[in-house]
Amino acid sequence: MKEKISDKTINRLTLYHCILNDFIESNINTITSVQIANLLKIDDSQVRKDISLLQNSGKSRVGYCVADLKKAIETTLGFAHPKNAFIVGAGNLGLALAKYDNFLNYGLNVLALFDVDPLKVGVTINKKEVYHISKLPELAKQMGVQMVLLTVPRSVAQKTADFLVNSNIKYIWNFSPSVLDVPKGVEVWNENLMGNFLHFSYKISN
Repeated sequence: MKEKISDKTINRLTLYHCILNDFIESNINTITSVQIANLLKIDDSQVRKDISLLQNSGKSRVGYCVADLKKAIETTLGFAHPKNAFIVGAGNLGLALAKYDNFLNYGLNVLALFDVDPLKVGVTINKKEVYHISKLPELAKQMGVQMVLLTVPRSVAQKTADFLVNSNIKYIWNFSPSVLDVPKGVEVWNENLMGNFLHFSYKISN
């Protein structure tokens, strides 16, 4: 049985992946756990422990092959199997996410956006059309989409989440500043932008 990887480990592995991309762009073929640890200011033993969870992870004593380690991270975290998703909320944040082409490199394929504003419906952003929210259940079924990036205002976040649940959406990446109440069987990942900023701000102040 494959070992379950914790959220914190997944977060570190994605940072390792960024470092490996930089090494590839610089034509550097090998990397050590010490180099990764130094760049992220974490313990070397933690890096080695994380890499030991990967498939075909190489040997730490002689340095890891950058390309092989990058591929191992992508295989383990499922980059090779794109997940189709919608963005709900075509405001500034939703539009910015729609324009972010790097998502596909990590296995996230945003197909369309949804909103209630008639001035936004029908607009195309980065080859992705904005549909009225009422079209979501039908299109989700047609396209096999079970994941949504939620970027609506707090005042309508829960109401929208209820609509998504009733539309058979099983995974919500929540960018709205609201804690959502969803039934068992629906997973929510909260992207706490303000919380991250305040954490950073607190460190600066102290």
